[in-house]
Amino acid sequence: MQGSPAWRAKEELVTSVPGIGPVISRTLVADLPELGQIGHKQITALVGYAPFTRQSGKWRGKSFIGGGRTAVRAAIFMGAMVAKKHNPVLKAFFDRLVAAGKPKLVALIAVARKLLIILNAIVRDNRPWQNA
Repeated sequence: MQGSPAWRAKEELVTSVPGIGPVISRTLVADLPELGQIGHKQITALVGYAPFTRQSGKWRGKSFIGGGRTAVRAAIFMGAMVAKKHNPVLKAFFDRLVAAGKPKLVALIAVARKLLIILNAIVRDNRPWQNA
């Protein structure tokens, strides 16, 4: 129900995070009603940011992400691209991963996953973003 008090409250919580604007928040609230109601592993798998490793016996493949809700995954990715520049916590996380030798796209996916987990916790606890 767009426009309901619960919808607006959830949207305000989501937009309190640096890097999340009105378009991303509306996408999350509309297309991800489970936000704040399930655990971080379930929410990342639901959206498609849970890493899966291909392996069989001694053969070890690479980890990958996939599936999930495409619109939500794309919105979180856009938010991660903004957050890695303007959110001090996620910027430090991204810079640390790149300094450790991770490719930039892998680090950006990790930022997107962390952003989703942060958003889930913010909605679950009903507490807006606070800089640490």
